[in-house]
Amino acid sequence: MHLIVLGIVVVIAVVVFAVMFYAIVRHRRSVGHQAKQFSDNSVPVQIIWTLIPLLIVVGMAFPATRTVIAMKDTSSPDITIKVTGYQWKWRYDYLGENVSFYSDLSTARDQIENRAHKGDNYLLEVDNPLVVPVGKKVRILVTANDVIHSWWVPAFGVKQDAIPGFVRDSWFKVDTPGIYRGQCAELCGKEHGFMPIVVEALPEEQYKTWLAEQQTKNKAATAAASCGRGARLIRLDELKTEGEKVYGRSCVACHQANGQGVPGAFPALAHGPITTGPIAGHVDIVVNGSKKNPAMAAWKGQLSDLQIAAVITYERNAFGNALGDMVQPKEIAAARK
Repeated sequence: MHLIVLGIVVVIAVVVFAVMFYAIVRHRRSVGHQAKQFSDNSVPVQIIWTLIPLLIVVGMAFPATRTVIAMKDTSSPDITIKVTGYQWKWRYDYLGENVSFYSDLSTARDQIENRAHKGDNYLLEVDNPLVVPVGKKVRILVTANDVIHSWWVPAFGVKQDAIPGFVRDSWFKVDTPGIYRGQCAELCGKEHGFMPIVVEALPEEQYKTWLAEQQTKNKAATAAASCGRGARLIRLDELKTEGEKVYGRSCVACHQANGQGVPGAFPALAHGPITTGPIAGHVDIVVNGSKKNPAMAAWKGQLSDLQIAAVITYERNAFGNALGDMVQPKEIAAARK
């Protein structure tokens, strides 16, 4: 619609300026032309030069209005996906499909800190892209967990603000398989530039296969979490290995890879009072967040019991901390209540 209207405007501009410049050059005083003296034009001429622009404007207004209405019409979708913005990641919930996951920046910290060559998709790559089928109407319900974000994919013509406490909706349909990239378009904090969006559009059969795999994976994760809350105790080395992965995805942006934190904003974990103090306090601040520092998120809604137990165990046994203690998933489950 934009290109059609732009084309009409360009044609009108070319015609009008061509006539104007022709009149200026052809009838200039230097070649002997004298200005005509007149006081009025005939009524038919006035009607014509008023009616033609009116018809052009009305002719553009009808399809433009229809397009704007269609852009806001989210009814009868084939798929509905809830999109939640977090500092600084996205969560996607496929409603009615029992599929949900977080999508984090996957660019290596070495590239971000200029210790390695930057890849072709620097800061525009994630670990878990949003996957949709080609040719289907995808409705997105957009909200946020903490501050205002904005879900923006230029190729889809979609830019929807994610506001805590509100649910906004939009829709898109992808005609060509491929990978489409976007970003958070709202200044949402210190890691705003590290919150990309990646959408992978698949043919319908491939999408169904992917969806089935995700459903199986979610069932397995739920079963593993239930087992973790049971009687089986997880070994220290297992917790540290899993915790290191969780820390790299969720904590490194604020507390740094070496655990030194950001002075004045995020405390150091290396020999810090939280990581070397009582385990109960460490568990509470990771599970429920910090009242003194709102930038410290409550991870109980973002990580499983096993992941929280693992990352706490890792923090208490990394960065020079060598306490040798550990936290089990069942302790995290108890802390949630």
